[in-house]
Amino acid sequence: MPAPPYPVVLRIEGRPCLVVGGGPVAARKVTDLFECGADVTVVAPDIDPSIDALRAWAEHHERRLHVERRPYRDGEAASYRLVVTATGIPAVDRRAAADAESAGIWVNSADDADHCTFFLPSVHREGTVSVSVSTGGASPALAAWLRRRIGESLGPHLGDLADLLEGGRAALRDAGRPTSSVDWTALLDGELPGLVRGGRIEEARLVIARAVAEAAEGSRHA
Repeated sequence: MPAPPYPVVLRIEGRPCLVVGGGPVAARKVTDLFECGADVTVVAPDIDPSIDALRAWAEHHERRLHVERRPYRDGEAASYRLVVTATGIPAVDRRAAADAESAGIWVNSADDADHCTFFLPSVHREGTVSVSVSTGGASPALAAWLRRRIGESLGPHLGDLADLLEGGRAALRDAGRPTSSVDWTALLDGELPGLVRGGRIEEARLVIARAVAEAAEGSRHA
């Protein structure tokens, strides 16, 4: 059995990323990268209208999305931090993937797992929370199905829950206490998630504030 892929979360905001291809599949890759703040360059002779629309939006909002209507040039993948190939033309995709690999650049080649050095998971996002599902390129449809099921089971306000927990951790740091002073697992196994799902945000905030106060009080008596 091959070794499993190593899951990571990349910070690509402001970093140059290349998408080789301009069709509907490439358009989805461009959108995902752009939403994560990447400085995206698209190279393809023909460009999907949705990419042109996104470029117009980017120009209006002073964001960076470069579109170059031309074929891929040998070796240019080496100039980027991340490369996605999605032309649908195997020879072109493999050439760009090979250029990226030889330059030590991470590359995803759509529908060609053998030429990927990373896989793009199916992602459920809400606020600062991202839940990713990957099948290692075996079945994108299964990954998407699992992502939908997980998203439905988690319910609404997951981003709010993350923000509240972040506030609790910040309060502990401000009090000079380690963030491990609170049993966060016990809080999450208790009423806290239900309060947030029900929109009872202030009550949830009080639950966290009490836990933080008890941790701080305990430190004074230690």
